[in-house]
Amino acid sequence: MKYLLLAFTFFCIHPAFCQTADNKALAAFFKEYTEDNYKLQPMMATSNGDYRYNDLMPVTFTDTYNGKTKQFNLTYLNGIKQFDRNALNENDKISYDIFKRNMEMAIEGLTYKLNRIPFNQFVGLHLSIAQLGSGTGAQPFKTVKDYDDWLSRAKKFAEWCDSAISYFKKGIAENIVLPKALVIKMIPQLEALQKDDVTKSVFFGPVNKFPASFTEADKVRLTEAFKKLITEYINPSYNKLAIFIKDEYLPKARATSGIGSLPGGDRMYDYAIRSFTTTNKKPDELFNTGLLEVKRIRAEMEKVRVQVKFNGTLDSFFIYTKSDPKFLPYKTPEEVLAAYRAIQGKIEPHLNDLFTLRPKTAFEIRQTEAFRAASAAAQYYSGLTDGTRPGIFYVPIVDATKYTTAKENLFIHEAIPGHHFQIMIQKENKSLPKFRQDGGNSAYAEGWGLYCESLGKMLGCYTDPYQYFYALGDEMHRAIRLVVDVGMHSKGWTREQAITYMRKNEPITEQSATAEIERYMANPGQALSYKVGELKIKELRDKYAKQLGAKFTLSAYHDELLKDGAMPLSVLETKMDAWAAKALFRSF
Repeated sequence: MKYLLLAFTFFCIHPAFCQTADNKALAAFFKEYTEDNYKLQPMMATSNGDYRYNDLMPVTFTDTYNGKTKQFNLTYLNGIKQFDRNALNENDKISYDIFKRNMEMAIEGLTYKLNRIPFNQFVGLHLSIAQLGSGTGAQPFKTVKDYDDWLSRAKKFAEWCDSAISYFKKGIAENIVLPKALVIKMIPQLEALQKDDVTKSVFFGPVNKFPASFTEADKVRLTEAFKKLITEYINPSYNKLAIFIKDEYLPKARATSGIGSLPGGDRMYDYAIRSFTTTNKKPDELFNTGLLEVKRIRAEMEKVRVQVKFNGTLDSFFIYTKSDPKFLPYKTPEEVLAAYRAIQGKIEPHLNDLFTLRPKTAFEIRQTEAFRAASAAAQYYSGLTDGTRPGIFYVPIVDATKYTTAKENLFIHEAIPGHHFQIMIQKENKSLPKFRQDGGNSAYAEGWGLYCESLGKMLGCYTDPYQYFYALGDEMHRAIRLVVDVGMHSKGWTREQAITYMRKNEPITEQSATAEIERYMANPGQALSYKVGELKIKELRDKYAKQLGAKFTLSAYHDELLKDGAMPLSVLETKMDAWAAKALFRSF
């Protein structure tokens, strides 16, 4: 009787069991937020499949716009605080905690004058507008209205470029500028997107894909309108930007590599760490974790070198796995894509052992568009839950004969069960408010992707020691990121020091290492999120396996981890603790 009373008391007081109904007022609050946020950020609306604002493209980095955004976020931060968190059910508490943190972080982020750097070689509207305008991205081109919406939106690129130049100049005046090495890479990007022959422009793509339902008059009118768009708005805008960056901005660019050298740079980097890792970890802790992980993974790599009977150092083994002809087996892009389809086929029979929850959204493997393939990494592009767009694994193939063997771990991370499962299960969960269905953070998302790579053997992969070595190489890559990101942004490392450290510890070409290091220079802190998230997911798995014993299953753990979507790691741990407590109670 005593144990029954204890169990009953636990059942009644533990938050995992005391569920109340969904708070309808809170749901309405979140719905209103999404509506207002899409009006404020129409490009986000488009990417999430809401096409009501497809003709709009505000300049989202000006001080005026930032002031409007700050007030918007303050209004909604004050709004969420009107709800009694303790009276909410568990799902609503998660929504409350995520939303409150999002608003607080967004408000803080606006204090750092990061708008003095409107874009860089890695991210910015100058690149994303080309993908939208190509007809292969989120911007739809199915109706005449779709085409007219795009024409209206794209004409605003000229205003965006003028504003970018103005804010780059503000940055010069305030000593908030990009590293010279990055600026050099931006110039050819801008020049390449200008085409004298408009029919060769990436922005002419939709004209070559008119729907069959269009009348001849529609086709003629739109063809001329697209030619005018390219010659009078797109080309001149890119040309103006390229000339400014080359002649005025490049001479003022900085020689240092890390954000720590900027005014207030230490505070900026601390914010970036909190933003991307969703933790309060300090640079030294992350740096030391990286060093330990590099040492551990390097020892595993040595085991593979010995296993395949390679006579030489690990450094020479790195070179061998990148340059020997047997690791360059392809002649055509289709052969590369077929290799990834074969990996998908290998994985499929094992998924049910590790997952009960599966996304319903279709999935495809495609070659990355030529205009961005040279600077793009393999990536996942999320689908739409209405079935109009599948989840897509994009593979950049510039020269198939130089494409190293298709990697099993890369597919696992970017596609299945990595980002396709993680993103689409979240988007398909109708019990989540829209901001959670569409939201995310790097620590959760990239942590999940990297964690999935560690499941490779359970998924029928890594039977080839070289494939396992590739997986170790990519895990090493993420461990190295902890070292070089902190090294550059907090410890004064140069770009060259970071490149040297990376090449010493993983099989990577100088060109690829340079591109990676420059990516971290452009986006401080983001590279930390992979290892931080993966280590937390592994830590939680080990904790619950020990707590639950025979009651623990990987499939149940994975399902619980995925079903409620992305969230800060601290919120995730609280949620998972409640799940484990509930599972433990059932064992009584």
